[in-house]
Amino acid sequence: MAQLKRCYLFNEDMAALQKKLEAQGRELRDLLGGKGANLCLMTNAGIPVPPGFTITTDTCIDFVEAGGQFPDGLEDEVLDSLHKLEEQTGKRLGDADNPLLVSVRSGAKFSMPGMMDTVLNLGMREEVAEEMARVTGDERFVWDAYRRFVMMFGDVVKGIDREVFEDCLTEVKRLEGVTEDIEVSAAGLRAVVELEKQVYEEQLGEEFPVDPQEQLFATIRAVFGSWNNDRAIAYRELNRIAHDLGTAVNIQTMVFGNMGEDSGTGVAFTRNPATGKKEIYGDYLVNAQGEDVVAGIRTPMAISELDKKMPEIYQEFSGICERLEKFYHDVQDMEFTVENGKLWMLQTRNGKRTALAAVKIAVDLFDEGLITQEEALMLVPPQQLDQLLHPQFDPAAREDSATYPHLTVGVNASPGAAAGKVVFTAEEAVAAAEEGERVVLVRHETSPEDIRGMAAAEGILTSTGGKTSHAAIVGRMMGKPCVVGCSAMVIDYDKGQFVAADQVVAEGEFVSIDGASGEVMLGDVPTTESDIILGLKGDEAAQQTEVYQYYTRFMPWADESRSLGVQTNADTPGDAELAVLLGAGGIGLARTEHMFFGEERLPAFQRMVIAENAEEREAAAAELLPYQREDFYGILKAMDNKPVIIRLLDPPLHEFLPDDPEDQQVLAELTGKSAAEIEDIVEGLDEANPMLGHRGCRLGVTFPTIYRMQVRAIFQAACQLKQEGYNPIPEVMIPVVGIVGELEIIREYSEQIAEEVITQTGVELEYKIGTMIEIPRACLVADEIAQVTDFFSFGTNDLTQMTFGFSRDDVEGKFIPAYVTQHIIAVSPFESIDQDGVGKLMEMGVKLGRQANAALEIGICGEHGGEPASVEFCHRIGLDYVSCAPLRVPIARLAAAQAQIEHPR
Repeated sequence: MAQLKRCYLFNEDMAALQKKLEAQGRELRDLLGGKGANLCLMTNAGIPVPPGFTITTDTCIDFVEAGGQFPDGLEDEVLDSLHKLEEQTGKRLGDADNPLLVSVRSGAKFSMPGMMDTVLNLGMREEVAEEMARVTGDERFVWDAYRRFVMMFGDVVKGIDREVFEDCLTEVKRLEGVTEDIEVSAAGLRAVVELEKQVYEEQLGEEFPVDPQEQLFATIRAVFGSWNNDRAIAYRELNRIAHDLGTAVNIQTMVFGNMGEDSGTGVAFTRNPATGKKEIYGDYLVNAQGEDVVAGIRTPMAISELDKKMPEIYQEFSGICERLEKFYHDVQDMEFTVENGKLWMLQTRNGKRTALAAVKIAVDLFDEGLITQEEALMLVPPQQLDQLLHPQFDPAAREDSATYPHLTVGVNASPGAAAGKVVFTAEEAVAAAEEGERVVLVRHETSPEDIRGMAAAEGILTSTGGKTSHAAIVGRMMGKPCVVGCSAMVIDYDKGQFVAADQVVAEGEFVSIDGASGEVMLGDVPTTESDIILGLKGDEAAQQTEVYQYYTRFMPWADESRSLGVQTNADTPGDAELAVLLGAGGIGLARTEHMFFGEERLPAFQRMVIAENAEEREAAAAELLPYQREDFYGILKAMDNKPVIIRLLDPPLHEFLPDDPEDQQVLAELTGKSAAEIEDIVEGLDEANPMLGHRGCRLGVTFPTIYRMQVRAIFQAACQLKQEGYNPIPEVMIPVVGIVGELEIIREYSEQIAEEVITQTGVELEYKIGTMIEIPRACLVADEIAQVTDFFSFGTNDLTQMTFGFSRDDVEGKFIPAYVTQHIIAVSPFESIDQDGVGKLMEMGVKLGRQANAALEIGICGEHGGEPASVEFCHRIGLDYVSCAPLRVPIARLAAAQAQIEHPR
C-alpha cells in the first residue's frame, strides 16, 4: 500500500493522489476532508485560491487516539510544508519585513458548518503589524486584523470567553462615542489590541505568544481538538456522521476583505438554497472579514449588489460558479474574498438546501443536461422529503390580523410554518421540548453552541444576520423554518422579552413564523395540509404550485429505479387512502387491537375476556364480528387491488381490562359480576413481563375465539367486496410466532374458516396466511416456519427489544442517549436497524426461509421501514418490501431507489 504523507500542498498533483487513494478504497475527501479536497481541486483547475496546505484527517485520528499528542514527525512535516508555502508566496510567517499571515481552519469529510474551530490572521505580532501598516498605508485595517486574531486565538485555543474580548471593543467604542465597529479609529483598534492582551494575561497568567510557530502549533492542536467539542459531537449525532472520521486542518494564506471599499467578503450559493431558483444567492459585505458574514455580526447586502459595485469581479465570480456546478454536478456553497480588487475563492462545498430546493435543483440540473436521472435521485436526501409534507399556515387565519397580529418581517431563510412558545436560550429550548412543548428559539443570532436548542425548537427567529448566516445555514440543513435579520425586533434577554410593532412579547408567549415569506405573527396560527397532499387529493390550486409540480415529476423517477416494494402501516381507511396517494403499494401492517377500544366495542370485548364458558365467549365474539367486518371492509376497499396484511390481535388481554376500582365497578354492573370477581380476574391476567407473556399467537392457541372471529370478519369483508366488483387481497398475519407448532394450529383453523366463507359466498379470492418474525428464535428456525407460511414480515421493534434485552419504553429515555453520547452505539437501535446484531438475525431468517420456501414473500413492518439506512439494509439482504407510516412512504420510495442505484440487484 502506498505510504501517504500527513501534509499536502493545494497545488500538488491531485490525480496522482487520487489513484493512491482508490487503491485503498478511499476518496480524496476521506484523507483531506471536504474543504481541503475542494481547495486542492480548485487550485489544480486554475481557479484563484490563496495558496496553502492541508494536514490529513488520518493525523487527527492519530492525535485523538494519542490523547491529544502530535504523531511523531508531524511538526517537521508541517514546517516543511510551511517553508514551501513561503517559497510560493515570497513571504515568511512572522517576518517583520515581508510577513505571511495564515488562516487555520477545520474541514471534515462531511460538511459541519460552524461546528469546529477557525483562527484567522495567525502570525500577527507587534512588529508585523507595524510593517504591514507602513506597507499598506492602512493602519486601521492592520489593527482590526490584529485584534481579531487575539480574540480568536484566546477564544479558540485558550478557551477564554469571546464576550470578554468583545467587551474590549465595546469599551473603546464608548470612549470614542461611536456605535458601529467600522467607525472605530485606527488608534482605537490599537487600544483594543492592548486591552485584549491584558485580558489574556489576566485570564491565563501568561503573555500573549509572539512566536508564530508557537501560535501555529497551538492552533493546530485546538482545531484537531475541536473535532470532539460538544457542538461537533451533537451535530454528528443529529446527522448520523461517524465519530471516527476526524477533521483535516487547512492552513491557508490570508487574504483580506477589510482593506477598504475595493475589498470585501461574501458567502454565496450557485442556486437559491431555499427555493432552488437558478440564481447566484448570498451575502456580501464591503470592508469586512468572512466571520462577519457567517456570524451575523453585520447585516450584509445581497450578492447582486456586487454586480453594481464591482461588475468585473461579479462576472468573474459568476463564471467560477458555473464551472464549479459543472465540475461537481451539484449546487455549490462558496466563501470568497475580494482583496484590493482581486477575487479569491476560499472554499466550496455541496450546498445544504431545503427539501423544495433539493427536488427543484435535482430536476433542473437533469433538464439542463448536467446530470443523469439517477444522479438527480441521489441529490435528494430521502429524509428531507418529510419537510415537503409538513403543514402550512391556514391562509384565512394568517390574514386575521386581529387574532394573529403581524409583528415583523425578516429574511425568509428556511421555509415552513412553525409556531411555539418563545424561548431565548438553547438550554430552555431543549428543556421545554423534553416536556413536550413547542418552542421557537429567539436569538440576536445563533452560534454553533446553540445546535441542540435549534434541533429541539420548531423554528428559529433572529434579529440579525442574512441568508448565509449561521441560523440560516443550519436551519435549512435541519429543515427548520427560519426567519433571520428581523432588525425591527428588539430583544432584551435580561427582561426575557422582545419588542416588535410596539408589541411586547414575553418568554412563554406563542409566536408563529413563516420561513417562506419571512413573516412573524403573534399567537399559534392554525395550519392546513401541505400543497403536495392537497394536490394529490385533487385541489386544483395546490396542483399549480411549484412544489407540487416538481414533486410529482421527481417521485416517479424513484419508482422507475427501485426494486424494493413500499407498503404502509395503516389501521383506518383514511390512513390507507392517504398512503395510496403518497405511493404505497399496499398495507404491510394493519393493527387490529386499536379497533376494540371504541365505546360500543370495548364492553363486548371485555365480556369475551371475562366469560366463564365457551357459550358466553362465542356470544361476545358474535357481537364483535360486525364491527370487525366493517373495519376490514373499509380498509380492503380503500386498498382495492392491493395487498392488505392484517395482524391478528397482538397484546395481552389484561390491557383491555380496567385497573381503576371505579372502572371495575362499572364493568361489574355491565356483566352482572361483582366488583370483587372483576378484581380477581384482572389480577389473574396480570403478568410480570407482559411483552414476553400470554399474547399474540399464544392467545390464538389457548384462547382461539378471538382469532377465529377476526379471521371470519376478514374473509366476510373480502368476499362481500368481491361480490360488489372489487378485488381485495387480504393477507392474515399471525404475530409472536417462535415455534412452528403455534403457526400450524392457527393456520389450520384460519384456512378452514377462509374456505368456508369463500364457499358460502361463491367467489374466488386470492389470499395469504403468514407470520410476523419478531422473536430471535423464529429467525433461527426460519426454515421450519417457512414451510407452513406464505410470507414473513419482520417486526423489528420487538425483534430489537428481544435481541438486546431492552424494554423500549424504559431504555430510550434512561440510557440510550448516554450510550450514543459515549459512542457505545452510533444511533438508537429503535431508530435505525442494528445491522450487526438484529440485522444478522434478519439475514439468517431470509436465507433459511427462502431455502425452505422459494416462493416466500419477505418484508418488514416495524417503524424502521421508513428510515433510509434501514431501507437500504432491507434492499441489500433481499427483502421484497418495506412498510412504514403513510407520511414516510415517499421517504422509503426514494431510499429504495437510492439503494438500487448504489447496490443494483
